[in-house]
Amino acid sequence: MVTMEGGRPLPVPDQLAAEFWAFARQGVLMFQRCTRCLQAQHYPRPLCIACGSEAWTWEQASGIGVIHTFTVTLRNDATAFRGRVPYVLAIVDLPEGLRMTGNVLHAEPDSVRIGDSVRLTFEALDEHFHLPQWTMSAPAVSGGR
Repeated sequence: MVTMEGGRPLPVPDQLAAEFWAFARQGVLMFQRCTRCLQAQHYPRPLCIACGSEAWTWEQASGIGVIHTFTVTLRNDATAFRGRVPYVLAIVDLPEGLRMTGNVLHAEPDSVRIGDSVRLTFEALDEHFHLPQWTMSAPAVSGGR
């Protein structure tokens, strides 16, 4: 990773990741699916993580997910993140069969729960990189929360 002066860290993509970031710049979340065993995977890799096949295709994610787990960052001394604390970093289960990590933007940290529904949004880091992030969906109706 490289950083811009006082800015957020930016990726240095290889050829596969460059395709992912080009889709993201258009507001589309794409992931790989193995055409041999049907395993979904993210981040982009040349081989399937399940069977080692080189045969895969890009698929578009639905843009919805469920929080699998999360943490709340209360302190981050890096210049680019100081004004963002506290923030929620979550691992999100997507219905397509994969998990992704991202921040849950504009969420009150004390209100976030495992199992909460989230939806995709993109945060522009600069003109080239739009980072997939999450926002809270309407709260689920459940007893005892």
